Amino acid sequence: MSNLKQKLKDKIDLWRPRTAKLIKEHGDVVIDQVTIGQAIGGMRGLKSLVTDISYLDPQEGIRYRGYTLPEVFEKLPKPTGAEMPYVEGALYLLLTGDIPTDKEVADVADEFNKRRILPRYVYEVIDAFPSVSHPMAIFSTAILTMHRESFFSKKYHAGINKNDYWDPMYEDSLNLLAKLPEIASYIYAKLYRDGNRIQSNPNMDMGGNYAHMMGIPKPYDDVSRMHFIIHADHESGNVSAHTGHLVGSSLSDVYLSISAMINGLAGPLHGLANQEVLRWLQDLVHRMDGKVPTREEIKQFVWDTLNSGQVIPGYGHAVLRKTDPRYSLQREFCLNHLKDDLLFKYTDILYQVVPDILKEHGKAKNPWPNVDAQSGVIQWHYGVTEYDFYTVLFGIGRSIGITANLIWDRALGYPLERPKSVTTEMLEKMAMKSKMK
Repeated sequence: MSNLKQKLKDKIDLWRPRTAKLIKEHGDVVIDQVTIGQAIGGMRGLKSLVTDISYLDPQEGIRYRGYTLPEVFEKLPKPTGAEMPYVEGALYLLLTGDIPTDKEVADVADEFNKRRILPRYVYEVIDAFPSVSHPMAIFSTAILTMHRESFFSKKYHAGINKNDYWDPMYEDSLNLLAKLPEIASYIYAKLYRDGNRIQSNPNMDMGGNYAHMMGIPKPYDDVSRMHFIIHADHESGNVSAHTGHLVGSSLSDVYLSISAMINGLAGPLHGLANQEVLRWLQDLVHRMDGKVPTREEIKQFVWDTLNSGQVIPGYGHAVLRKTDPRYSLQREFCLNHLKDDLLFKYTDILYQVVPDILKEHGKAKNPWPNVDAQSGVIQWHYGVTEYDFYTVLFGIGRSIGITANLIWDRALGYPLERPKSVTTEMLEKMAMKSKMK
């Protein structure tokens, strides 16, 4: 048994009594109340899910196992000569709650390299798609196709104790995560590089190997590490995380669950925001005739945009009440590597003027930039200019957190999700009854 798997088993054995005690002794304790607005409005803000993997703090941003993102990037081990940590170290942290040592990260990286080989039929499935297909449709299908590889499915049908469900789920998760960079880079080669594929390098870490297969030199390896880590998890309530959790609650295997998650991520209200930001930025550059604008020119443009009833893409967040730490990490990278990039110059000026304007405008609860305000700019700078592919990169990162959640769902025996519905007429009666009080 690998070091990570043994550590995870020990954590599970210690955690199970906590969950069992809460259900048995405190199951009737009320933690929230549901309003009609929440029931109709997508359950936004309703506290009804449990995850210990990450938590979105309004002031600190996303926390992975209690660590802020700046702490994660500071504490996780880094490959030799790299600015950004191992993605494999982030997985170790999400699964165990512990910061891994260099040796523990090396063990996970070795596990990934042992599991990275993609079955031939997956290449054939990808090749069978028309070249005009959306990369997310191919990505989801390629993952779904590997359902036949599932250890969990085989163990379940053979008969396995439910306390051991997490074990084959762990194996499936590592097998899938190790293969995602190969799947993504092969899809990219098929759609945008005339099928010219670059073979993977078994001596590289996940982020480095992905950059290698994309054929993009340093520091794109650090871009990949940073991108996958900052997108790894975002609590359980967003569409992709909740979809993966929901499908997994039926005891579907990792391949079925992550394929469903990818489909949710592909929706324009969830995973496409960085594309919209980049498209808006490039339109702004065109309007400014490609010159670097003054702060006053940008201020006027922002006010004109707001007064016309439009929003400023990349600004605001449903929960955060300060600058998204994921944005700040990317901004720091850009200041070091993209300082002379035209799109970054626009992004930088917007960062300097938009928050104050939104405060004065008075309609934004959070006037600060979020993760999407800059991620597309970085990809574009390093030559990944195909907008539709950005969500595939998002999907690689998000799979890390969701697989960690699915493993722990199995370990703690979380049941099938089955909320109760009400009718509109029932809500109207409740509203009238409340009004009469």
